Amino acid sequence: MDTVVTLISNPAAPRLDEAIVDRARKAMRNAGFGEIAQRCLAEGVACDLLTAGRPRNFKSLADDVRNALAGAPVDVVAQPAEARRKRLLVADMDSTVIEQECIDELAGVAGKRAEIVAITERAMRGEVDFEGALTERLSMLAGLPEQALEQVFSDRITLTPGAGILVRTMKKFGAHTALVSGGFTYFTSRVAAAAGFDFNDANILEIENGRLTGRVAGKIQGGAAKKAALMRHAENLGLSLSETLAVGDGANDLAMLATAGLGVAFRAKPAVASAADARIEHGDLTALLYIQGYEWKDFV
Repeated sequence: MDTVVTLISNPAAPRLDEAIVDRARKAMRNAGFGEIAQRCLAEGVACDLLTAGRPRNFKSLADDVRNALAGAPVDVVAQPAEARRKRLLVADMDSTVIEQECIDELAGVAGKRAEIVAITERAMRGEVDFEGALTERLSMLAGLPEQALEQVFSDRITLTPGAGILVRTMKKFGAHTALVSGGFTYFTSRVAAAAGFDFNDANILEIENGRLTGRVAGKIQGGAAKKAALMRHAENLGLSLSETLAVGDGANDLAMLATAGLGVAFRAKPAVASAADARIEHGDLTALLYIQGYEWKDFV
């Protein structure tokens, strides 16, 4: 088989049934494919449709199948059937591996949530320069007590459903995992430990006399740094970029997603979703396992 189309629904509300699969098959036949084999990955949650031959464009095939599903809450990913399992996962943190934006939660503690959230949204949509937006937001947090970091992490930060399963399962099968962020090492180090990531990269918050200065130590780590981290980890591990998988949601993830062997937009801003190789809008982070051909029985 040369081409695989993976159908994925949210495991918390399984919606994948034979009617949906039949619509997907029909769309694939309309796209010129013949015999289509079906492989169940998780009953009611995910399956593969495998066929010989390749489309001119995998994203266009995914769009055709998605349109045929008439708004069903099912994600569609089309890709080559070979070499699906990746050996390096590089994941964005905020609004990807965790359900929050850490800087917005710090803003809540500082009483400046509305102003900072507005800037965050514009930065994630790519409407403003990420580095400038981070500088502006951090300046508003100058003077915030260092204890606020622990308060936010303990009280407000939650892992996205499926995050731990994704990391543990990939590691069980020999892959390496890295958490990258335009946020702060205070949070990436703790989130990486909670989810099981091997590595983490982010900005270092500057703190003096127990309070945030409103600056980072050194150069701001944004989109270019995420791409560089992906390339560095791949090189250090002796992997080709085709063996890498990246996932993120915002504009500063675009370079990383474009560089990876498979770039996945996870509940992402529209510009990111349209640019990425694949997009997940309904499933949780275990969708990245189904994309690679893992079955639920493989999950850790």
